[in-house]
Amino acid sequence: MSATLTDTADADRNTFYLVDEHEHPEGSSTMLGFWMYLMSDCLIFAMLFATYGVLGTSYAGGPGPRELFDLPLVALNTSMLLLSSITYGFAMLSMNDGKQGATQVWLAVTGLFGAAFLGIELYEFSHLIHEGAGPQRSAFLSSFFTLVGTHGLHVTFGIIWLVTLMVQVQMKGLIPANRRRLMCLSLFWHFLDVIWIGVFTFVYLMGMLR
Repeated sequence: MSATLTDTADADRNTFYLVDEHEHPEGSSTMLGFWMYLMSDCLIFAMLFATYGVLGTSYAGGPGPRELFDLPLVALNTSMLLLSSITYGFAMLSMNDGKQGATQVWLAVTGLFGAAFLGIELYEFSHLIHEGAGPQRSAFLSSFFTLVGTHGLHVTFGIIWLVTLMVQVQMKGLIPANRRRLMCLSLFWHFLDVIWIGVFTFVYLMGMLR
């Protein structure tokens, strides 16, 4: 009788655990982890924006935004990054349709726009340094180079990641793992666009109005 009760209790316990189990979608932990990473990146850029907000008017007797910034050039640079975000959207649409070739083409175009953005930014930095307006010139320039340079570093890593994914898609196709990776990069790329819009508005446009 005791053995029967024990077996019944074990069966009930096993039934409870079976009912309590639920499936986890493949890759859900990856997406959650990536969202947590983006939130940490938001904090980093929030601190850099706050630092620039405090030091952005400390010119130490040197040149300010009006004397240094070439707004048409910065607007062109901004258009490069915004266009890259649009082309990445086309890549995701092609991925959802299962069109591997079109996905690769749009990813390549995205990478070219990103490279153009970096090229213009490097030209701006070299021009400022050549004019004697390097990061050591004033607190304003130190915070400017740190904020804009950190964003540029993120774009650089994004391009490296994009090229790596293009190789993986070429080798293994649009398998679920590659689709998930492309989705993560999409979030990262659009995040960089949002940050740059903040930089363009807060640093360049507002700087020209001072």
